[in-house]
Amino acid sequence: MNPLSGVLGESWRTYRAHAAHLITIAAGIFLVAAVLEGLLYLGNHVVGSILGALIGFVAAFLVQAALVKAAQDVRDGRVDLSIGETVSAAWQVFWPVAGASILAGLAIVIGLFLLIVPGLFLITIWAVIVPCIVIERTRVFSSFGRSQGLVKGNGWNVFGILIITFLILFAVQLVLALILSSLPTELSNAISTVVAGALISPFQALVVTTIYFRLVGVESGVAPAQPQWPGGEPPYPPQPGSPGGEPPYPQQPGSPGGQPPYPQQPGSPGGDPPYPPASGSPGGPAT
Repeated sequence: MNPLSGVLGESWRTYRAHAAHLITIAAGIFLVAAVLEGLLYLGNHVVGSILGALIGFVAAFLVQAALVKAAQDVRDGRVDLSIGETVSAAWQVFWPVAGASILAGLAIVIGLFLLIVPGLFLITIWAVIVPCIVIERTRVFSSFGRSQGLVKGNGWNVFGILIITFLILFAVQLVLALILSSLPTELSNAISTVVAGALISPFQALVVTTIYFRLVGVESGVAPAQPQWPGGEPPYPPQPGSPGGEPPYPQQPGSPGGQPPYPQQPGSPGGDPPYPPASGSPGGPAT
């Protein structure tokens, strides 16, 4: 059985269940970065552009770490860490995440530029570098080997999930670009960075973090616990004789699983038919 089966579906359900929390984290960081970049650019175009680019890089790496931490936090179905606590925990691993991401990015770009295939290979084996650093506190260089070790044996599955995720995110960005195309370029870029980052980054982080937990489960030989959805699935408690809580009505005498819902009648096991038998007509209607 494919241990990564259903990763996208699980990530989407978690995204919907905790969208407000995840989007707020990403939007808050990107919005602060965008405001600072704008103020610096207005002060001095050249210096402001350089400093703004640095701020943008910091925001991107901080968002990665914060969203992976948030994805780990909500796997039990509830938010245990506040936004401030999540960002604070992410800042503690900011430099390792930034260093590993930059090194991986340079190697991947070189691999794509040369023959494409080496770049795609590196994208696959290094897919869970950030979760390894954020969750396990792995060091920068160790995270590369740790990620490769987890992905080993499931490379094609990981690659397929990453490709599908990329296509989904590309489609969302394309739609957003079309919507903002009528605005001035600078304003459009600023809005696109904040909005696209806030909507897309959480899902991307959830996919990568879910892959990580699935692979850790394979490594340990124990299936990782599935996240709990608010409200519960199914939405009603299990009934006697009916695993999973179906049907939702109580069990009736002589009727396993609670079917039918009407009381049992004399001479009619299971309560069927619902009318009493008439004399001379066992189990049936009066004639």
